[in-house]
Amino acid sequence: MALYLLFEAASGYALFTAEGLDEIGQNTEAVKSSVTDLTRFGKVAKLVSFHPYKSALDALTQCNSVSDGIMTDELRNFLEINLKVKAGKKPKFSLGVSEPKLGSHIYEVTKIPCQCNEFILELLRGVRLHFVTFLQQMKPGDLEKAQLGLSHSYSRAKVKFNVNRVDNMVIQAIFLLDTLDKDINSFAMRVREWYSWHFPELVKIVNDNYLYAKIAKFIEDKAKLSDAQIPELTDIFGDEDKAKEVVEAAKASMGQDVSPIDLINVQNFAQRVIDLSEYRKKLHEYLISKMNDIAPNLASLIGEIVGARLISHAGSLTNLAKCPSSTLQILGAEKALFRALKTRGNTPKYGLIFHSSFIGRASARNKGRMARYLANKCSIASRIDCFAERGTTVFGEKLREQVEERLDFYDKGVAPRKNIDVMKAAIDHAGNKDDDMDVEAPHTVPSVKKSKKKKSKSEVATDGEPMAEDKPAANGNGDASEDVKSEKKKKKEKRKQEEQEQVVEKANGVNGVDAEGDGAAKKKKKKSKDQDVEDLLAVNDGKKKKKKSRSED
Repeated sequence: MALYLLFEAASGYALFTAEGLDEIGQNTEAVKSSVTDLTRFGKVAKLVSFHPYKSALDALTQCNSVSDGIMTDELRNFLEINLKVKAGKKPKFSLGVSEPKLGSHIYEVTKIPCQCNEFILELLRGVRLHFVTFLQQMKPGDLEKAQLGLSHSYSRAKVKFNVNRVDNMVIQAIFLLDTLDKDINSFAMRVREWYSWHFPELVKIVNDNYLYAKIAKFIEDKAKLSDAQIPELTDIFGDEDKAKEVVEAAKASMGQDVSPIDLINVQNFAQRVIDLSEYRKKLHEYLISKMNDIAPNLASLIGEIVGARLISHAGSLTNLAKCPSSTLQILGAEKALFRALKTRGNTPKYGLIFHSSFIGRASARNKGRMARYLANKCSIASRIDCFAERGTTVFGEKLREQVEERLDFYDKGVAPRKNIDVMKAAIDHAGNKDDDMDVEAPHTVPSVKKSKKKKSKSEVATDGEPMAEDKPAANGNGDASEDVKSEKKKKKEKRKQEEQEQVVEKANGVNGVDAEGDGAAKKKKKKSKDQDVEDLLAVNDGKKKKKKSRSED
């Protein structure tokens, strides 16, 4: 059986034939050692045909298709021209390809048998190594330029993303936030210790680090602090009593005097702490906004900070969505997990999700249950955020309601709603939101719809017939919105229309008939009831007669 090799170069498709494989050996190891020798490999591989790409854009599309395992029309034409398969006959050749998915797709469409193994890959490696010598028409350096341009465009296309949904920014922001928390805490403690040599009583009055740095920068020398500065201190504190307490403490302070140069250094360092604290607040707001863009459901369910920690620990939102809920439950507790597995102890019940308020609100005996349930809902929310086309917080809010109901169930025994009912309500709510946002009909359309509805109602009232023509009219009016709506929404609309028609039919059956008709119908019903009673009596009399005749016999 003849063996052909398909090679996807940066400049086009090339088809080689492999003949006389005995020259280089039949096993993989022999091929590995001989493909580097051009004199031996040149006797085996021979160029059959070459199809160049039309442009750089065409090269990129072909490369993307091959990497996805899809055969393009150009590749199909190239193979069908050079490798002809007769209908009803088994081909006497096989095609070696580098991608198994591509080979299976080629066989499904063209019925050309393909194979992909280590032996084929080594042969293709030799072709790639000596490709310039096989293609003599190409000038030196042309292949390298084509490879460089294609690699840049291919890499650029692979890293294309939605700028508003970059989870890498969230990962970097949460790491920086943790670092800032540690640094601000240590710097604030240094300010407290440094300024306490001059004004030790201030530590007991002001507990907040950020506020302490602002007060220390404002006071500078305690000897210069007077009652005239109480309004300014009140603006910083927000409390006049605290401001007066600071002034009184400064008058009777036991701290030592400090030189002006030392005070300047303390003020500069306090200003740095203030700047870092303010930047930390801005970074926190930025993280919240990014989480609402990237993972709105996860953020509304478990909070922005805990959700960002989960994403950063998993590596990306996609990785978090791929994690099962059992893995998500113990994310961040890997050391404890492996220690428990090693010592055969109890495995941890929760990891990063312990920082959620739901776990803290649960009782001690229900913390494990709550962690498992919360991890389940977080897994659902992360998958919705990752794979949904549009961001919405509807599902996250509904999942949060479910977690609240589960807490009430554990504490008070109140039965929660079923998950299928909650998800149906969330889907309906999300669909209504999409309709409100997307479908914006002109002002003339509602009047037309109303007139048509009035006409249909008047026709029903006069004729007394069901609205058979109402459904196509509604479909005709909704042409503008049908392009936007999905198939599920169409099905829901059809169901609603059918229900409305049934209601109208019932109403017509009751109201559309005249009073005389009602009387006639009632008489008919009474007559039919009387006839049924008479028939039953006749049947009973016949049965009695039969019984009497049997007894006489």
